Amino acid sequence: MSMRFLRAALVALTGLVVCASVSAVDPAAAQDRRQNEPGQFDFFVLSLSWSPSYCEGAAERRNGDGNRGGRPDPQCGPRPFSFVVHGLWPQYDRGFPEFCQVPAPRLNRDIVSSMLDLMPSPRLVFHEWDRHGVCSGLPPRVFFETVRKARAVIKIPEAYLEPTTALTVTPDEVEEAFVKANPGLDRAGIAVGCSRNRLSEVRICLTRELGFRDCPEVDRRACRRDHLSMPPVRGG
Repeated sequence: MSMRFLRAALVALTGLVVCASVSAVDPAAAQDRRQNEPGQFDFFVLSLSWSPSYCEGAAERRNGDGNRGGRPDPQCGPRPFSFVVHGLWPQYDRGFPEFCQVPAPRLNRDIVSSMLDLMPSPRLVFHEWDRHGVCSGLPPRVFFETVRKARAVIKIPEAYLEPTTALTVTPDEVEEAFVKANPGLDRAGIAVGCSRNRLSEVRICLTRELGFRDCPEVDRRACRRDHLSMPPVRGG
């Protein structure tokens, strides 16, 4: 066997090993090189949760767990919440950071109280700060001011402001309604989420300056169900 043949075989074998190693990489682990560095991200995702779906799911989980007691969730009280802010999430073009500082800087209770009109659960506010807010690199007060500004950018379609009866929708219908209500928003910059057969949330991609932008990875993870239920707001 010639040396030239041996060298060619070795090169080919090395290439196969490299390809196998690359294909074996967990896509979730192949994140941005800036992983979990506060302030280092590409854009935001504003997640708007359909509160009636959340509360129906929470009630089902309680009943399935023997109807155990516990603190009532203020989000699921008598106030008729519709879309509420789930969170404002720093994102990479591929993947996202989370828990960028452990333990997270403590939140002032005044900040928490000030957000309850948009995020109607203190536990939700604390959780979102610990997991996502610290990754913004912003001080707590500035981050939650940014959450408020981001929410103010979005106009909720009239049909979803306060429906008093259950709606049956398709993900495409919901996306199209938001696009029509928000000039500049493109279908590639919004994704509808679902839980079982219910619409759970709408995710809208925003630049760091809170303008609309496309986000292919977020869009690919949208709900693919044909039809979704939107339970009515409480009191409906």
